[in-house]
Amino acid sequence: PAVNVSGERTFAAPRATVWQVINDPESMAKTMPGVESFDIHDDRRWTANVKIPLGLGGLRMKVDMEKVSEREPEFAKMAIKGHGVGAMLNMETSFTLSDAPDGGTAMAWSAEVKIAGPVGSMGQRVLQPIINQQVQHVLGALDQQVQEALGSSTS
Repeated sequence: PAVNVSGERTFAAPRATVWQVINDPESMAKTMPGVESFDIHDDRRWTANVKIPLGLGGLRMKVDMEKVSEREPEFAKMAIKGHGVGAMLNMETSFTLSDAPDGGTAMAWSAEVKIAGPVGSMGQRVLQPIINQQVQHVLGALDQQVQEALGSSTS
């Protein structure tokens, strides 16, 4: 069973800056919860070793991310595959950027998450709030990366 989450977020930054962060593997790696190390293969593919806070002790996973399509500066889609002991993660996420009325950037995002294995059998009721929590973490961290990028480009 897939868990679908989506929402919107506004960033107090021009679209070019938000686009730059979303498309920079290093910036994105910093937004993921529990990243212990990451390895960038090229500008479309990277791998991270993560520890996902699930219940007791957390779940260690090797996560491969690949940017599957993009239309600069408005749309990017990523495919994420994770392998760990007792779980496999398949996720597709996309971002659509537009200019916000106040000069910032509006981002509509959506993700479809599938978790297989014993962890996946915990069911949607258990997984949904965990996934929502992780998503909020990523969005908050993304905001931080955008502000940092903004700060470094103006100084």
